[in-house]
Amino acid sequence: MQLHLLDATYELFRAHFGRPPSADARGRAVGATVGLVESVLRLLRDPGVTHLGCATDHVVRSWRNERYAGYKTEAGMPPELLAQFELAEEALRAIGLVVWPMVEFEADDALATAAARWADSPGVERVVILSPDKDLAQCVRPDGRVVAFDRRHERIIDADAVRARFGVDPESIPDWLALVGDAADGFPGLRGWGERSASAVLARYLHLEAIPERAWEWDVSLRGAGALAETLRAGRTEALLYRELATLRTDVPLPESLDDLAWRGVPREPFSRLVGELRAPHLLARVPRWQA
Repeated sequence: MQLHLLDATYELFRAHFGRPPSADARGRAVGATVGLVESVLRLLRDPGVTHLGCATDHVVRSWRNERYAGYKTEAGMPPELLAQFELAEEALRAIGLVVWPMVEFEADDALATAAARWADSPGVERVVILSPDKDLAQCVRPDGRVVAFDRRHERIIDADAVRARFGVDPESIPDWLALVGDAADGFPGLRGWGERSASAVLARYLHLEAIPERAWEWDVSLRGAGALAETLRAGRTEALLYRELATLRTDVPLPESLDDLAWRGVPREPFSRLVGELRAPHLLARVPRWQA
């Protein structure tokens, strides 16, 4: 069987910006949650989706904000979207799914932990991380046991796809982000380092520590190598911090067993109650299977 892991935060954002807004009887915005439920029910129609875990950012801030003051926060997020995170978690549970609502960690850390924990479990053919997030590319394994899947474009992201997009192996993604920066997560990278230069150097050296300090020691032909080497030498402490921020944790305490992630159908009473709360009766007709 395949274990599927859903980046529910990404799906909630996608639903918020991809469908018309709607409100419940109390006037609360619920459109993103309705869209999330529609998307997940569509996913569960696939007979290959038998085991599914979902991770959310219950709060946006995490341990990374303590390490770096400029790391992303909830600032600038649409308040009507931010207010739906807890409701979205309740909705996923009402579908009969395991939900990991992250507080100290991020949703990506939970997904990375689950992938690392169960990729080599007996009976698991492959782990599929349902997200196009570049941070999660570091979880992809060259042996094909862990891949990502971009549902929007229906595209498998395996090790070859990671190399084609970033120019480096999956294991070098945190180093690549440390050099290039990640505007979405709020850290800048190193001045002068761009995608091409980072890809060229890391394709050869894999990790920051292995990059020689002096450009004349590089066996990579790169324009402006001297300036890049000097920037890295002067900013090595910052680069290592940025890599720490970009590296997903695989030690999140997830109490469930693999069997707990088996989807056994939608529980009728909780889901019917949710549908009434969301004022979205059309969702009942989209249930692929009711729980016995």
